[in-house]
Amino acid sequence: MGPATKRQLTQELVHEYGVPVSRACKLIAIPRSQFYYESKKDDSEVIEALQDLAFKHPTYGFRKLFAYLRRGGKHWNHKRVYRIYKLLKLNRKRKGKRRLPARVKQPLAQQSLVNQSWSMDFMSDSMVGNRKFRTLNVMDDCSREVLAIEVDTSLSSRRVIRTLDKIIEQRGKPVSIRTDNGPEFTSKDLELWSLDKGINLQFIQPGKPMQNGYIERFNRLYREAILDAYLFFDLNEVRVLTEEWMEEYNTKRPHESLGNKTPYEWKMNLIKNDYALNKIV
Repeated sequence: MGPATKRQLTQELVHEYGVPVSRACKLIAIPRSQFYYESKKDDSEVIEALQDLAFKHPTYGFRKLFAYLRRGGKHWNHKRVYRIYKLLKLNRKRKGKRRLPARVKQPLAQQSLVNQSWSMDFMSDSMVGNRKFRTLNVMDDCSREVLAIEVDTSLSSRRVIRTLDKIIEQRGKPVSIRTDNGPEFTSKDLELWSLDKGINLQFIQPGKPMQNGYIERFNRLYREAILDAYLFFDLNEVRVLTEEWMEEYNTKRPHESLGNKTPYEWKMNLIKNDYALNKIV
């Protein structure tokens, strides 16, 4: 056993089993001075530097990290750095977590045209018996029209793509779609789909849901009117009630921010005005 292991065993005997220090030192065969010794080394700077590098480069090993430190002007002995490298357990194989790229704040502006910007988000609830389900909500930011509410127990990124394709087939494609950073929205499938369609995916900053405020407000209304108002025994009940509510929301319910017009009326006014303007030009 090494000195560090012996000292640890002695400390366990003393603190956990109440063995006197002198007797514990005799049993483990270490001098009492070693038991009482406290290191005066300050490795905080090395620890901070190593942790910072390991976070930025989670796949790099000791040699590469040590080379980075040397290039950064740190001339610590490699034995010291390796000791701390092992102490931080950086020598163990780590499963790298997928990290999000830096998100730029996207201002939530009132759109002047339909299909200029859509918003989408997920919600979750449960049926009687505690079986959970999810909904994918998609809306137009300009008219506040609900474009789709997809309901199922599981909604993958490919299901998101199929839902968006269905909406685009009916009303055309948007310039951009605003979402949070959920795994379905940051998937490679959706990224490739958006590039193929020429649609810009706008991601809000993590922890800033109000950057997607239009859909967040809609989610609250939908939860109050449907999800929190009924007990569901199967998915068909959720879908039927949701379809009925969507129809009322889009065509009958006045919206204060739209001058007490319905989303459908607001959209039709925009289309008429755009048609009249193009005819004049």
